[in-house]
Amino acid sequence: MSDTASEHATRNTPLTLLSEEELLFQSAARDFAEHEIRPHVEAMDREGAFRHDLIEKFFAQGFMSIEIPEELGGSGGSFFMSILASEEFARVDASAAVIIDVQNTLVSNTLMRWGREAQKRTHLPRLARDTVGAYALSEANAGSDAFALETRAREDGDDYVLNGRKLWITNAKEAGLFVLFANVNRELGYQGITAFLVERDRPGFSVGKKEDKLGIRASSTCELLLDDCRVPRANVLGEVGKGYKVAIETLDEGRIAIGAQMVGVARGALEHAIAYAKERKQFGKPIADFQALQFQLARLATEVEAARLMTYNAARLKEVGKPYVKEAAMTKYFCSQVAERVASEAIEVFGGVGYTKDYPAEKYLRDAKIGKIYEGTSFMQLQTIAKVILGK
Repeated sequence: MSDTASEHATRNTPLTLLSEEELLFQSAARDFAEHEIRPHVEAMDREGAFRHDLIEKFFAQGFMSIEIPEELGGSGGSFFMSILASEEFARVDASAAVIIDVQNTLVSNTLMRWGREAQKRTHLPRLARDTVGAYALSEANAGSDAFALETRAREDGDDYVLNGRKLWITNAKEAGLFVLFANVNRELGYQGITAFLVERDRPGFSVGKKEDKLGIRASSTCELLLDDCRVPRANVLGEVGKGYKVAIETLDEGRIAIGAQMVGVARGALEHAIAYAKERKQFGKPIADFQALQFQLARLATEVEAARLMTYNAARLKEVGKPYVKEAAMTKYFCSQVAERVASEAIEVFGGVGYTKDYPAEKYLRDAKIGKIYEGTSFMQLQTIAKVILGK
């Protein structure tokens, strides 16, 4: 091969052809998920709680600080590595994937992009070492309409005094640091929304009810209560009144990670279905020998591959600084559809036993459902896609 041809081949690599560093990281994430997470998945799902010792191992292995620079105690990895980790963890347990996803693609990314130097030096080493982060945007009347925030931030000297209630906050039970959004002037509408860094031990701040959920049961989802919670002006993240920009642009990145989670869920469900189809015998032979089932599995595998390619493409676009808002929305929309469909049909491959908790198929379906809901419902993704393609 000529030098020119070799350079051309290097520049035009397939999306699924990873660099040596990415392959090593992917392998490490897969091995960790198999050997450290899988043995505890059933018990954590049943109990609705995530093992604290596992989270400690997440920190020790660098899965909670993938993109944080090494000089601040992190792993110094890439956004794409966060995507790979989310996919590999979700293949085994979506709850585990959610924990590292929020930490990396929402909390740490927000701090690295919008934080002042002092904020980065203070909080990023903690997020890399032992502090779980949470992202507090949603409220009872601010779900899809995320900017109808009722949580208030009143200026008082060198502080802001926060009052309100947040709902459906992932990682809230374990978190020590919250990226929290409140409105400093409701008359300004979304232009009053401001992002704050709120430590768990601040007076007036408390974590309330933990939700009893259908899926991702081991991942904590709680309400937050703010009753005259005093936060210093130094904890404002970004500019006052520009929290809407912080939220929108951070969630665009997060939606790619949700896509990766859903790819992992779909992969896990499909792999279990294939293995069972090879073992289960009817009419004297494995059900995998029947053409109808072969075609079903082939179709599902095709959809999983398409979802994976969409996710990787969106992640690569983000990494090289190209526009990716449309692709992120498409990824979350499509991957959540694929995950739910694959998980549902995997149960059908298992037949009656797939409907019981004695087999893993039903959990994948319960975990898949959230993909269409959190970090922007499927309807909101379609709205975003439509705005972009129509030039609005």
